[in-house]
Amino acid sequence: MEPTTAREQPGVLPAGLAAAILGTAEEIAALLRGRTDTGVPVPGSEWTLGEAAAHLAQANELMADIAAGQERSHGDGTPQSLAAANERVLAQFGERVADPLAEMIVAQAAAFLEAADRRPAEDIVSTPLGTMDLATFGSYLLTHMLGHGYDLARAVGRDHMLDRARVELSLPFMITSMPRVVAAPAAGLRARYEIRLRAGTRFTVTFTDGAVSVGPRPVGRPDCTIVIEPVTFLLIALGRCDPWGAMARGRILAWGRKAWLAPRFPTLFKAP
Repeated sequence: MEPTTAREQPGVLPAGLAAAILGTAEEIAALLRGRTDTGVPVPGSEWTLGEAAAHLAQANELMADIAAGQERSHGDGTPQSLAAANERVLAQFGERVADPLAEMIVAQAAAFLEAADRRPAEDIVSTPLGTMDLATFGSYLLTHMLGHGYDLARAVGRDHMLDRARVELSLPFMITSMPRVVAAPAAGLRARYEIRLRAGTRFTVTFTDGAVSVGPRPVGRPDCTIVIEPVTFLLIALGRCDPWGAMARGRILAWGRKAWLAPRFPTLFKAP
């Protein structure tokens, strides 16, 4: 099968996002094609390779349908409801063979792009993590594929597809979703963090008694500045990497009048 080419969509998706979505889907499919044993476990997960791939195929289809204007419900936006919805839908979908799942993952990523291309850029869609514009929704799709693509790569002992450029393209969704996935440890906290991706984007996250606001630029002096290698940032945000180990390896640096707040930051969110 020859790889599908992604057509960039000026005014709908940011530059590079369409290519990143389809390229990531193709790289995930390459991990799966020809695999005869999909019962191998996924490290750090209760799912097997086949179950994780089936979930990814279903999720891509869900997002393609939403982009096409269909109303699809999938939990209420809380991590618990999303996990329950994932398990319920997975139990109703019996495909676990690698090659058909690989083709479905690519086909539904392409269907998402085609659907987005037919809509005005300002359209707002209702997603499993709330309402967002199409550009942010595309970032959501990419982020979801990167997280599970990382899992599948580990399961089969291959290199993952995360890189600096794709992490930057995931940020619109990550920043939008932060206030929606605040965890219990944030209750009562009053602090301002500045997050800097090395040689990349920086943004501010402010906690006020459990409420969270995220801005593109520092507003006032931060209590704690965290500088982090981009891929490490995404893996920690998605619950795939231990922040203490990353700090020990020099992938995270922190300073400020309350630098001791740095290790607490990942605990303030619960990955959906």
